[in-house]
Amino acid sequence: MSVRGQAVKSGCDTSSLHAFRGVPPAPQPPSGADVETITEPGRYLDLSLFKVPAGFRGRSGWYVQLWWIVQALLFRPSPQIAYGWRRMLLRCFGAQVGVGAIIRPTVRVTYPWKVTIGDHAWIGDDVTLYSLGPIDIGAHSVVSQKSYICAGDHDYESVDFAIRGRPVRIGTQVWIASDVFVAPGVTIADGVVVGARSTVVRSLQKGFVYVGNPARPVKPRKANV
Repeated sequence: MSVRGQAVKSGCDTSSLHAFRGVPPAPQPPSGADVETITEPGRYLDLSLFKVPAGFRGRSGWYVQLWWIVQALLFRPSPQIAYGWRRMLLRCFGAQVGVGAIIRPTVRVTYPWKVTIGDHAWIGDDVTLYSLGPIDIGAHSVVSQKSYICAGDHDYESVDFAIRGRPVRIGTQVWIASDVFVAPGVTIADGVVVGARSTVVRSLQKGFVYVGNPARPVKPRKANV
């Protein structure tokens, strides 16, 4: 379940490459005396101030712990073919799981009540659904093994390292190949293919094949008539 991305040949210089990706050139590191100035003690984070906002998890603390126990003892050790069993467990904890969805036993789900999986979708081995925010996976879509769907992050500019949930939407008939990282807040439109080990940091347009870090379009995906 993997598609290997190929590098796109380009005669662009570095500045035009950054413009193509929409990413500004990296600043040059300081040298000499400037280093001492920048590395003087400063207050970036004070993790003693960190708090999970009330209601952020969507369920009470004991309910969250119950899910972790069920996931460890009943979900992950279940036989590979027990797809109906795992669909049932996820539904019992509030997930919306469609007909015929294939969910492998080694999938990790943070908060199932924030997850929607469409009809006949496939979720491969060792996939992580980090559902601090909503994760919506459309019908007939595939998330291949070891991919990480990340629907949350922290505000690194806040001294308390504030936690944030940011939804991830994956459309229908999408293939996310092996070991792909999908960043918070991203929408992947219908019919997209994301090549193996790509990093998706921006929303992707319908019907294209994307590869790389960051993922970029390489060709349209041919539809079957």
